Amino acid sequence: MKRKVNLGLIGLGTVGVGVVELLQRNNAIIRQKVGTEVSIRAICDKDPNRLRLAERMKITDGILTKDFNQILNNPGVDIVVELMGGYEPARKIVLASIKRGKHVVTANKALLAKHWAEVFSEAQKNKVLVYFEASVGAGIPVVQALNEGLSANKIKVILGILNGTTNYILTKMSKEELDFNDALAQAKRGGFAEADPTIDLEGIDTVHKLAILGSIAFGAQVKLKDVYCEGITHIAQEDIRYGKSEFGYVLKLLAILKVTDGGIDVRVHPTFIPQEHLLTSVNEEYNAVYITGDAVGETMFYGKGAGQMPAASAVVSDIIYLSRNVYNNIAGRVPYVLCDPKKKLNILDINRMETKYYIRFTVVDLPGVLSKISGILGKNRVSIASVFQKGSSSLREVPIIMVTHRAREGAIRKALTEIDRLKVVRKKSRFIRIEEV
Repeated sequence: MKRKVNLGLIGLGTVGVGVVELLQRNNAIIRQKVGTEVSIRAICDKDPNRLRLAERMKITDGILTKDFNQILNNPGVDIVVELMGGYEPARKIVLASIKRGKHVVTANKALLAKHWAEVFSEAQKNKVLVYFEASVGAGIPVVQALNEGLSANKIKVILGILNGTTNYILTKMSKEELDFNDALAQAKRGGFAEADPTIDLEGIDTVHKLAILGSIAFGAQVKLKDVYCEGITHIAQEDIRYGKSEFGYVLKLLAILKVTDGGIDVRVHPTFIPQEHLLTSVNEEYNAVYITGDAVGETMFYGKGAGQMPAASAVVSDIIYLSRNVYNNIAGRVPYVLCDPKKKLNILDINRMETKYYIRFTVVDLPGVLSKISGILGKNRVSIASVFQKGSSSLREVPIIMVTHRAREGAIRKALTEIDRLKVVRKKSRFIRIEEV
């Protein structure tokens, strides 16, 4: 057994500082759980101000450096903790660590989602472990739950609210009836949105996290290009209001993975869900993941999906589990996650996906308009479940809101393209998918 386990931390940003603080604060608990001391052997960051911060945090016996190679080439470092984010040089660092026989803890969702097969194939080949709890849901222990606690199950459904920025904005639009721009401004003032929140607003961050969860569930990479993605920037306040008041729906940016007879349905987009569903109670910056397994049934994991200490909690949790294995000289004997790079997943094309739809038409207030729209929908095998029509306005333009029965996405898109060509239609029709699982 090793006398102690040594860490090399690369990236002393917000989460990195939280990790150092948590390792120091809970040192006695961590030592008890691991069986030996877990020590920070080296810290790397290119920003000299951050390195000075490390000195103020009493990291006096560590090696403070701007060169990550000093950590990669240090034979005394057992675990590399990568907290830089982004694709490069993070990918280079993680792969180099693996090839040198060093285990890895990372919070880098973008890297793992894009290079999943490469990273875990190399880890299996070199008999090292890569832990990544903080990459999805920060402090919510969903990775470990899906990978270990639910490993006896065939995963049937994953529904997730996985981005705090978009959930905060949609919560404010729903509960306070703010429009999108006002809700975004409030999110920025509250520190829940970045200066440039594009990755969050366009759904890209959520896609990364869903790809990781899907890759765990199926033992093969869910590729980013196979995940349909749609953000929230086009969402109008009136649709949130109509959906809630007329049909009892709440809007969320939802990560959706379903195993169907036709293939694996995997997508990210704004979604209406019934008010009674558990996920509608997940508000503001909170995240939740709702998982259905063939044996366990329905489960839900809830908590803060971002923030310094929730993310640090997940990183240090990984460090503890991994350090225990390193200390007992069993790390890497069994892979942490299964990854078969040759396995092909049957991903369902978005146009073959079936669900219910909320549709808003903006039309001239004339007799016969509804029958024209209904006729085109019927011709495309789209069946109407309910209709709400707003009263006449001075502009003689009125919204017609419909909820359909289950229909194919391709049929909806084809029908709306034809309907939008009608002279009585004044604006492009809007549709939002509905999930009632």
